[in-house]
Amino acid sequence: MVRFEGPIHRHRGGPISGSDFLQLRAEDAPAKGLTTWLADGLRAAVTHKRLAPGEKLPPTRVLAADLGISRGVVVDAYQRLIDEGLASARTGAGTTIVAHPHVRDAPSDRRRSLDTLRLPLPPADGIDIDLSPGVPDLAAFPRTAWLRAERAVLSEMTAADLGYGDPGGTPALRGELAGWLARTRGVHAEPDDVIVVNGVAQALALLAQTLEVKRIAVEDPGSRGARDQLAHWGVRPEPVPVDGEGLVVGALTQPAALLTPAHQFPTGVVLSPSRRRALLQWAAGGGLVIEDDYDAEHRYDRAPVAALQGSAPDQVAYAGSVSKSLAPGMRLGWLIAPRRLQPALLTAKHDSDLGNPALPQLVLARLLATGDYERHLRNVRNRQRRRRDALLAALREHLPQARVTGVAAGLHFLLMLDGDEPDTRTAERAAEDGVLVHPLSWHRMTPGPPGLVLGYAANPPDMLAEAARRLGRLMGR
Repeated sequence: MVRFEGPIHRHRGGPISGSDFLQLRAEDAPAKGLTTWLADGLRAAVTHKRLAPGEKLPPTRVLAADLGISRGVVVDAYQRLIDEGLASARTGAGTTIVAHPHVRDAPSDRRRSLDTLRLPLPPADGIDIDLSPGVPDLAAFPRTAWLRAERAVLSEMTAADLGYGDPGGTPALRGELAGWLARTRGVHAEPDDVIVVNGVAQALALLAQTLEVKRIAVEDPGSRGARDQLAHWGVRPEPVPVDGEGLVVGALTQPAALLTPAHQFPTGVVLSPSRRRALLQWAAGGGLVIEDDYDAEHRYDRAPVAALQGSAPDQVAYAGSVSKSLAPGMRLGWLIAPRRLQPALLTAKHDSDLGNPALPQLVLARLLATGDYERHLRNVRNRQRRRRDALLAALREHLPQARVTGVAAGLHFLLMLDGDEPDTRTAERAAEDGVLVHPLSWHRMTPGPPGLVLGYAANPPDMLAEAARRLGRLMGR
């Protein structure tokens, strides 16, 4: 770690390179890892409030010259702070500190977030790298664009916009979502078909309350949180296996099926074309497909996969949210169900909460209309690709035998394990070493091979590399 010392003095042998800025001295750096040394020093200065929000960092050329190091080292160190959400950069304006650290949750917050999934928990104390899947990069939230859109909305909205509105959502957002989902996901819907909800969890709750079914097929392995949500409302989840082509459609015996066809959670498998055809044929015979399109915005190495709903809007209930693209705390999502189901769903939504808050809906509608939302997604995709690549490269170095799936898209991938040790025990040992991961068995309903589900969105590349090093060390033991 960088030492923050007093003024730089001269040795008899000549001048010592150094900077008045934070009293940085390149001589304090290790023989290797100069970029990490500098990034750690800057991060520590933000943590200890020696750098406050709004302060500008020195130009990269100036700091590099002061320290007698390559400008590329400074550029990379600044980029790490930007990736962590501690700084921002604009052409011509330099690099500016934007906030004190807020990327990593306090242990109590992390514990609460896992409690919502009702998962077994490792001790929270000592966790300093959280690789939980499904956690987006909260530091990437587009604060500037959101604030700009909110100001515009407040200047234009009428008094009527603040009253009790349609429980299905504001017309502006329903219209923008219908167009955006048609363009980007191939969804077929009119604005009135869109019901604005508080995320996919509420979409599942509304469906469970209104569908006249007592059991539903779910992917195995699959989202444990989704299973718990359905079970809470009295619908029994029944496992259907997943293989390399996705859900095994031939095993369906239930009246409805919940699945994640574009990027199966947690394996990352894409439902194959033949399985898509078989599933839609099954639905045409009277079954209902519930499509959870939870992270389709994040793809890196493959072409987009259209939503199932566009091929069979009368047999598919389509759900999505901004939880993985903006932040889960926004509580904004959408449900597009077959029209025969909509009256009951709207009644249940009204009875539940009278409808979502109007202002966030109108702000999101404006972000969609201006293109700011899509620009944000492009930036986030590039950021997440770098993080994914960093974790994969570090795993290749420290766990060369590792087998991973689901790397082409999403915010997580699956690391399969060899040996006889239960993955729950491997996860416990990782937690003891400060790394929080999900064992694959948490998301299984029936026994199967062990694995770890690794989320990479919420950590910068250097922390991901450190996590891989620790995992390699403990698996080597």
